[in-house]
Amino acid sequence: MDNELRGSNLTRAMLNRGDIQVWCAIDDESDERAMTNISGNDFMAYIVAFKDGFFYCTGGMQWLHAVPIKIVPIAQHELADPN
Repeated sequence: MDNELRGSNLTRAMLNRGDIQVWCAIDDESDERAMTNISGNDFMAYIVAFKDGFFYCTGGMQWLHAVPIKIVPIAQHELADPN
C-alpha cells in the first residue's frame, strides 16, 4: 500500500508545515488535468494558502487543484539533437 502524498494532497501538507509558496500546476477539474495543462506557464502559479476548500495563488485567484511541480534546467547532453 502506497501512503505517499501526491498532487493537491501534497500541496496542502506543504502549506500546513509552513511552506510559504509552492510552485504548482493548477486547474479546477482535477490533478491530472492540471498536469496536462502545463504550457506557456498559463496554468502554473505560486500557491500561498488553502482555505475553505480552495488553493489561493499570489494573485489572489482560487483553484480547486494544485499539484506541486519543480522546474529544473537541462543541459545540452540531455537533448537528442541539440542543433
